[in-house]
Amino acid sequence: MKTLKKLLFITILLCPLFCFARNSDVYIGISSKYDPNALLKIALGSFKYNAEEPKSAESANLLSNVVRSDLMRARYFDLEENFGPVDTNNIASYLSSARSKKADYLLFGEIALAGTDSWEFKAFVYDTQSQKAVLAKKFVSSTKGLRRSAHLFSDQIVKLLQGKRGIADTKIAFANDSSGYKEIFMVDYDGYNLTKLTKDKSIALLPRWNSDGTKIFYTTYRNSNPDIFYIDLKAGKISSLIKGEGLNLIGGVSPDDSKIVFTMSRGENASIFVKELDSGNLRQLTDKYGVDGSPSFSPDGKFVTYVSNRSGNPQIYILDLLTKQTRRLTKFNWTDTPQWSPNGDWIVFAGRQSPSHPIDLFLVDITGSQIRQLTADSGNNEDPFWSPDGRFIAFTTTRGGKRQIYVMDADGSAQHLVANIGGNSFTPSWSK
Repeated sequence: MKTLKKLLFITILLCPLFCFARNSDVYIGISSKYDPNALLKIALGSFKYNAEEPKSAESANLLSNVVRSDLMRARYFDLEENFGPVDTNNIASYLSSARSKKADYLLFGEIALAGTDSWEFKAFVYDTQSQKAVLAKKFVSSTKGLRRSAHLFSDQIVKLLQGKRGIADTKIAFANDSSGYKEIFMVDYDGYNLTKLTKDKSIALLPRWNSDGTKIFYTTYRNSNPDIFYIDLKAGKISSLIKGEGLNLIGGVSPDDSKIVFTMSRGENASIFVKELDSGNLRQLTDKYGVDGSPSFSPDGKFVTYVSNRSGNPQIYILDLLTKQTRRLTKFNWTDTPQWSPNGDWIVFAGRQSPSHPIDLFLVDITGSQIRQLTADSGNNEDPFWSPDGRFIAFTTTRGGKRQIYVMDADGSAQHLVANIGGNSFTPSWSK
């Protein structure tokens, strides 16, 4: 019992879950990257449907709303809404009308029943100047899969028109205690399709995705010890990966999915280890007096960032995996949960600058010379995690009276609730 209490104490030290609330929203961030004058303008035509087919109006409305929402969230486009249904037999006049409204593109679609619970969804994007289709896609989906079909189409629009990956088809995994235990859940990036993934009836936390979104690694106390398991989403099963008396806290998955980095304690000190998933080889990365935790890989897999209290209060360090050299990045009263941006330039972390301050989110560049505050005067803000395109950050906050998942722009602006989920939520992780 004493050992378990000690492990729980270390877990809370490395992954703080309890905070104190404050009021007022004042955001201190970096300048926005987005120039509204450079946005492409898209005229949105409504999605046509057959009024005689049951639920086709409802399905068409769903598709329209999801695509509209995705494109607005992408921040790359200026939308000309309520353009109306498009008659493909007279497409030239619709393109002319869209062009008169300064739209660069016209988007429209149609939906029809393809079976008992199957829909055929066609969607098009036309260039208003050339009057030619630049994107034409057909999806066949169940009613349940219509949202994903719309997300996939939205991501294809972003890729085609902006040359960048979209994130509409991504998900956020997290821990939540609404069942009376902390279990792992996932939700679409826009807050829909909440799914419970575990039934451990214990403490499950720290979900971490592999690169193709087929597996989620996490730490669980299901066997009365913090062990590392993984969820195989395709196979629909959960398996043990690392167990043994002591602390086993997942940190992150390498960019090539060949390794995981994690915190393990088999003695007095918690240290950082790497495990090769194919061979099972285990390698210790840190061996200093104190507690080392919250590790994650850099986007190129050549570095690991982590937190250590070896100098007193927990600070953020970077370890070069080739040279074994370590650099300290912060001089805060307390820090935790550093996560590398997808482009490798910044590390986001939770911290406080003095004992009297709440926990807030900050950015530090990889030299440690620049610190930028993202949240302030809005409860305790923790557990930051980047979106795969590096433009947004998911995190948890107590500003609403309970711990909920929010998303903000990478400069700290536009902070908003992902979904109103029961209970308290912890340690979000954005799929890649």
